Amino acid sequence: MSVQHYLKMIDNVSVAQRCHAAAALAHIYLHSDLDFDERCATEAVLTLLLDDPSPKVRLALADVFSTSAHAPIHIVAGLARDQIEIATYMLARSVLLSDADLIDCVAGGSGDAQKVIAARPRVSIAVSAAIIEIGETIAVLELLANTQAQIADISFRRLIERLGHVAEIRALLVDNERLPADCRHALAICIAEALCRMDIVVALMGERRARRVTQEACVKASISLVAATSVEEYPALIEHLQLRGDLTTAFVIRIVACGKIDFFGAILVMLSGYSLARVRSLLIDGRATALCALFSAAGLPANTHQPLRVALNSWHGVANGKLSIGAREIVRRMIEHVAPATNGAVPAAANDDMLSLLKRIYLEAVREHARDHAMAIAAA
Repeated sequence: MSVQHYLKMIDNVSVAQRCHAAAALAHIYLHSDLDFDERCATEAVLTLLLDDPSPKVRLALADVFSTSAHAPIHIVAGLARDQIEIATYMLARSVLLSDADLIDCVAGGSGDAQKVIAARPRVSIAVSAAIIEIGETIAVLELLANTQAQIADISFRRLIERLGHVAEIRALLVDNERLPADCRHALAICIAEALCRMDIVVALMGERRARRVTQEACVKASISLVAATSVEEYPALIEHLQLRGDLTTAFVIRIVACGKIDFFGAILVMLSGYSLARVRSLLIDGRATALCALFSAAGLPANTHQPLRVALNSWHGVANGKLSIGAREIVRRMIEHVAPATNGAVPAAANDDMLSLLKRIYLEAVREHARDHAMAIAAA
């Protein structure tokens, strides 16, 4: 069909005929050997079709151009901003749409359009960031389900800040292996807070007890997270804990009592300003005076120095094969140095904050040991 013929018939034929003619003209543009003038004329008519009053005509055009890398870019861009039935073809398929085009469609499009973009075979970091920042929930859910989408760590952090209260978002994030450690901690906090706010939990436990149980669960989750975190992610996780106010003296004591010495070293590096090599050297072979100076530089109170040194020496013994003990016995040793006149018994907490903390850690370790023992018996 010639361009002149199309222009003559366009106003006097049915929608079905215009659809057929539009598809034919698009195929001619893509696959025929047109000279320069013919190509320009054909492109002009195809551009005119963007204003056809029938969406079926524009849909026929989108169907042909959506899979081509040689379609006119201005037509592709126009169809990508059309009504969703038409735009879907372009947003889902076209390789001609740049990141800037897709971000513009995210910003100006509906949730359905955003969802189509999130499901593309390739979603760049920039496009993912735009969807996470301004996209509707259905688009973000589609993005998280797309294993080929590239998502930066900073976008994961922003996602938890913005939509961490949405249960469906949390469910997908929990199973996402790309989630960095600090985001996993923030996610655990979101889940705990959501549980704490549930009506049934408040009714059964009361608001005050529910809050306390939630806080305890968050601390345990944080320590478990440390065990599953790579050394490379330690700085980001520590900074996250510090910004949240969770990097407390009590948390540091728990970390050491549980034997997470590498993470403790990373904490000391960040808080003290000492180099990593210097901190490692002191933790391995440092004398009491040098260790206390390191702890003081990190801002740890003086009453923590002795129990920390006791725990470090005990874990060194375990690592060297000289001791065969676990966290429970090491916490007991810490307690004995805080309150030496106990004759081997765990003392009452009294009013000493350090002693109270160590006793809680000890009782938790006893319960954990008993639980593991019982499970081992049941599995035998």
